[in-house]
Amino acid sequence: MSRTVDCNFDGGNIRCLALPKTGPIRLEIVPDEGGAFFQWFYFRLRGAAGEDCVLRIENAGGATYPEGWRGYRAVASEDGEDWLRVATEYDGTVLTIRHRPAGDEVRFAYFAPYPMARHASLIARVGRSPLAALRRLGTTLDGAPLDLLEIGGARERTCWIVGRQHPGETMAEWWMEGFLDGLLDPFDAAARTLLEKARFHVVPNMNPDGSSRGHLRTNAAGVNLNRAWAEPSMKTSPEVFVVGAEMARTGVDFCLDVHGDEALPYAFIAGPEGIPSYTHALAQKQARFQAALAAANPDFQTEHGYPPTPPGKANLGICANYVAETYGCLAMTLEQPFKDAANAPDPRHGWSPAHCRRLGHGCVEALAAVIDELG
Repeated sequence: MSRTVDCNFDGGNIRCLALPKTGPIRLEIVPDEGGAFFQWFYFRLRGAAGEDCVLRIENAGGATYPEGWRGYRAVASEDGEDWLRVATEYDGTVLTIRHRPAGDEVRFAYFAPYPMARHASLIARVGRSPLAALRRLGTTLDGAPLDLLEIGGARERTCWIVGRQHPGETMAEWWMEGFLDGLLDPFDAAARTLLEKARFHVVPNMNPDGSSRGHLRTNAAGVNLNRAWAEPSMKTSPEVFVVGAEMARTGVDFCLDVHGDEALPYAFIAGPEGIPSYTHALAQKQARFQAALAAANPDFQTEHGYPPTPPGKANLGICANYVAETYGCLAMTLEQPFKDAANAPDPRHGWSPAHCRRLGHGCVEALAAVIDELG
């Protein structure tokens, strides 16, 4: 069986430049719509069982976050479930992956993919809960539904949780699994506390089009959704437009926007420090949530992260900044690593779906600890 490389599936991204019978396979990542961003890759290699394969991604040095390749290892899977870290090198220009597959098919990716079929299963599973209601907020430019899950009946506080504005940050939707499972666990005391005091509005995937297309950061129009909150458009950013309109209808007492960071090997929070209305009281709420999350999940840490934005300099096109300024509430961005977490290393899997799910579940406990301070 001769070797083949393809990415003709949901979320796939690669272009094969050369596929010799033996020797290195030459590849490049295809940019997002509009050409401004690229880093996500996901492809399949067939016909190389037992071979010492060398795969060279030759445009890695021009990627959106080239520093993200330093200390990074790609993931590979032969069953689509267990994603293992494999030998990876970066020389400043080319990212080289080395692996000997046991079987005739192996998939490689930037991070464990979260297919749209799994998204649909998640939505259906949560929607069957008597505590949840499923709504379609609108339709994307490619015709996909934008799903909203409403959970709990309490109206005292309104909490919004959104994720995967950047589609290549698949760890955000793995996190959603852990968060939603924890929130709906009838034996979880923290979840019971939350649902007695708050109603949750959850958008597990803000960017279905980019997810299907194999984009890193943009939707079908080439728009970075997490820069569109100040002036969303039904023409180019309908995802943000309809979610923002629903937030205006419900109000917001708490918002968490879940992401992944290419360069930093840590899970951390980025707050809205630079918004014009930022106060000491808001800073205290943020600090207490972070402390509660660190207590609930040892993978999370507060020492490393982004430097605070100077006062009055926040970009209000960013979700957390826009929501915090508009509603006077605690709104934050939760970042997770593409690499292994330096403070909680896992040599076999690195930062993984399991770590994401545990962090999501930990956020249920952390939010329960501070819910009385919100609103």
